[in-house]
Amino acid sequence: MSASSETIRRLSVADIAKLYADGTRIAMLTAYDYPTARLLDEAGIPMLLVGDSLGQVILGYETTVRVTMAEMVHHTKAVVRGTQRALIVADMPFLSYATPVEATENAGIFLREAGAQAVKVEGGVRSARVIEALVKAGVPVMGHIGLTPQSINTVGKVRVQGKTRDQARSLVADALAVQEAGAFSMVLELVPEQLAAAITERVSIPTIGIGAGAGCSGQVQILTDLIGLGDFIPRHARPYAMVRDTIREAATAYMADVAAGSFPGPEQTVRMDDAVLDEVLGRSPSDQPAGTIPVGGIPLDRDL
Repeated sequence: MSASSETIRRLSVADIAKLYADGTRIAMLTAYDYPTARLLDEAGIPMLLVGDSLGQVILGYETTVRVTMAEMVHHTKAVVRGTQRALIVADMPFLSYATPVEATENAGIFLREAGAQAVKVEGGVRSARVIEALVKAGVPVMGHIGLTPQSINTVGKVRVQGKTRDQARSLVADALAVQEAGAFSMVLELVPEQLAAAITERVSIPTIGIGAGAGCSGQVQILTDLIGLGDFIPRHARPYAMVRDTIREAATAYMADVAAGSFPGPEQTVRMDDAVLDEVLGRSPSDQPAGTIPVGGIPLDRDL
């Protein structure tokens, strides 16, 4: 069977575990819509996170706290439809996993209705019971420790976590708790690189860093940071394109062409047969009343 005719298979958590075991650094990106997810899937990104970061970068909320289950499911469905190969991880929004029962019900919606293959849960020790319940129910779980954006009202502001001795020890405990609860991987967000590397060495599941240095098993970036679409690029991000400028320039050029009448041009325009249009508008010879003088006068060769 030729490569072009082979059936494309969606990756599973077992495939991610194999990448980790083989020492392959895992690239992960966020995705929120069908066309972008399709492009990222074609690029070969193995894991796509439908992050609750969509609240800020797509919906315009101040924090992720306002994101609802309905909004997350809506965007997850779009990302799933746009992909064939990538493992899709759906972010469990604020208060959707307050208890193991609620977590299981909502995670089931993500897998059963939205088509995701896994969910992400913030918190270490405090979320261990929830993670364990989900895993026992057959739901693959990605943990998330360090800065947990859903706790912003408690943390106060975005800041690096784990710089002090007590904080660092707490993060190590969180990582071990997430692993023991059965998560297949975990995100380390805004953690000092030495601590992130130490945690990565001490756990046997992939660590996916964001603002946590290069010592993690893989990395995740917010898509709008990657392509330079937002108006602010955080220190831990590297824009690989500046789509913001490209979109603005395209919109400005379009507006100018519309004002000048040069858009649409012949290439963007469809014409019909003029004779058909004459019939539609009553301008064909059969529509002329008998004895009327045709437009343009009487032909000179007519027998008077």
